[in-house]
Amino acid sequence: MDLSVVICTFNRSYNLPRCLEGLAEQRDADGLDWEVVLVDNNSTDDTARVASRLADTLPLRMRYAFEGEQGLSAARNRGVREALGGYLLFIDDDIRVTPRWLRSAWDAFRASEADAVGGRIHLDPGVPLPAWIDGELRGFLGYQDYGDRPLVLDGLHRYPFGGNMGVTREAFLRVGGFDTSYGRKGEGKKAGELFKGMETHFFKRLAALGGKIFYEPAMVVYHKVEPHQLRRSYFRRIHFNAGYQKGFLDGLPAGRRAAGVPLYLLPQTLRALGLWAEAAFRRQPAGTLRREMILGHFLGQIAGSAAWHRKNERGRAG
Repeated sequence: MDLSVVICTFNRSYNLPRCLEGLAEQRDADGLDWEVVLVDNNSTDDTARVASRLADTLPLRMRYAFEGEQGLSAARNRGVREALGGYLLFIDDDIRVTPRWLRSAWDAFRASEADAVGGRIHLDPGVPLPAWIDGELRGFLGYQDYGDRPLVLDGLHRYPFGGNMGVTREAFLRVGGFDTSYGRKGEGKKAGELFKGMETHFFKRLAALGGKIFYEPAMVVYHKVEPHQLRRSYFRRIHFNAGYQKGFLDGLPAGRRAAGVPLYLLPQTLRALGLWAEAAFRRQPAGTLRREMILGHFLGQIAGSAAWHRKNERGRAG
């Protein structure tokens, strides 16, 4: 089989018709042997029933798999185990692909001989954004566009986003799959945004192994932004959680520490606090939010470093 499209979902059955209908409307794909693998990541809603109905009604070769280990990384790894294709494409359930997306991905793999490919992710124009979400902030909603020309990505500073990416099976196995320490676990405010960065971690490892990562602008998808992502609290939370991940999982530079917290973080955090207070005093909403995001990232690093220290202390005591 040529291609497998892996889609992971958790308690968002309402997204599945739009997502799968886009795949059913692919053009110029008649000569391709491809399938859809839908991974239900421990959903408690009617995902299984909706998936069964869509499999019966849409002109798709689709298979359903259930993954009980919570987490997007575990679900994607399960999808790869179920998939039959030599090329593995990943989208999320809140993505709608454009009509030539599949053909563009196939052509990109064949022409570039790359280990991985990615394309443009634009935000669904049907979801109006608040005026305060500008171009810079759109990137935190999954927006990605490296321009109109194909190019090679370094995997460190530039890499595909998870809503529109593909990798050869050989490269996936060489990297060892997605690290389950990373990636969204659950959804929404309670559990969803902690320990993202699974794609970042994957592509860094692929680049370190000499893998070639390619950007194809013709691979275009649209991302449906969820209501909770249109609040300022969302942007503050993901920056705190990114800092926590850096302190807890990624590791911070060595140096003097107190209770596991690098001492150099303290003056940096105080400076960030001062800049936030200045913007708030001057009543600059855009500047205040950005400085809250920076401050939250430092506070997350402190919290993550302290948690990492406590975990290691318990390990030594045990």
